[in-house]
Amino acid sequence: MYISVVRSSHILACSCSSSFILKQSTGKSTNRPAFGTTDLSKWGRRATHMRTAIQAQQRPTWLPGLDPPPHLDGTLAGDFGFDPLGLGEDPASLKWYVQAELVHARFAMAGVAGILFTDLLRVTGISDLPVWYEAGATKFDFASTRTLFIIQLLLMGFVETKRYMDFTNPGSQAKEGSFFGLEAALEGLEPGYPGGPLLNPLGLAKDSANAHEWKLKEIKNGRLAMVAMLGIFVQANVTHVGPVDNLVKHLSDPWHETIIQTLAGSGS
Repeated sequence: MYISVVRSSHILACSCSSSFILKQSTGKSTNRPAFGTTDLSKWGRRATHMRTAIQAQQRPTWLPGLDPPPHLDGTLAGDFGFDPLGLGEDPASLKWYVQAELVHARFAMAGVAGILFTDLLRVTGISDLPVWYEAGATKFDFASTRTLFIIQLLLMGFVETKRYMDFTNPGSQAKEGSFFGLEAALEGLEPGYPGGPLLNPLGLAKDSANAHEWKLKEIKNGRLAMVAMLGIFVQANVTHVGPVDNLVKHLSDPWHETIIQTLAGSGS
């Protein structure tokens, strides 16, 4: 299909060029219609359809050769046509799912980085830290667990409420006086992408409309982090150690310390 489309467009271009050359050489136009029609607007529409077909062929999808659903037209960052359950057919739901995935991706990236960093400090003996899945049970002298939980609940609740308000009414949380005078330091250009010197100190994507490449990189890394987080959960449940411990054990005997032997040993 791709070859036929390109070949057709090539023939169309050659025919138009030939007709133009013939008109210049003879000094008068020919009455012979190109391809049986003189309506150039029709050929313009056909050329547009050809360009659309070529673009559809060039668009990458999560499964090669699969036509993406109509509601995923490739305009969203990281859109590879994956929606087997049709959850995003409703435009309002799709808008919410985009924001939900973005938030989960950012939490996953932060979680994976934190787990790997603290686990590396623990395994190397640099710091006497608990393994990541026991960190929540750690007791602190400056505050009780209940106090820390309540503080976290209030802070996270406040931030998530502000985020939801900005989602339902874009730009409302950037107005003066809506965030303790820090609006300019956090101001972004669209919901889900705050900016300012605090959250975008390097100014990598000041213009969100032209930051598609940065959005794509972020969501790709976020999706990878979500998969990694799931792997860390399963790994901890099966092996009862941290990810760095599992890596060290695997590197000590790569042919016998693999996921296959680990799962087989846990089931016996």
